[in-house]
Amino acid sequence: MAGIDTQKDVYLFLHGKMDLKEKATNALTAKGFVADKVIMALPTKIGKVGDYMAMLWMPPNPDHIKIQQITKVEEVEPEGMVGLWKGVSKDDIDTIPLE
Repeated sequence: MAGIDTQKDVYLFLHGKMDLKEKATNALTAKGFVADKVIMALPTKIGKVGDYMAMLWMPPNPDHIKIQQITKVEEVEPEGMVGLWKGVSKDDIDTIPLE
């Protein structure tokens, strides 16, 4: 995880797999992320440039967490479950096994 600032906020996307929240949070903290900085992603509140997104991947049966860094945030009209995240651009930077 070279180059990842584990002190920044990381927004966790569970894709409806609420039963995996603790497992995902534990995997992130085991890789150095601060537990208090792991934030459940909501369609109404987005991160800022430089923050991270952590997505359980690949739905519907995820086996790892995809770490992405937010590179751009544009103002958009919220849309469905995606909400304001529709305006967020990001780069894939790492993966963590969901063990």
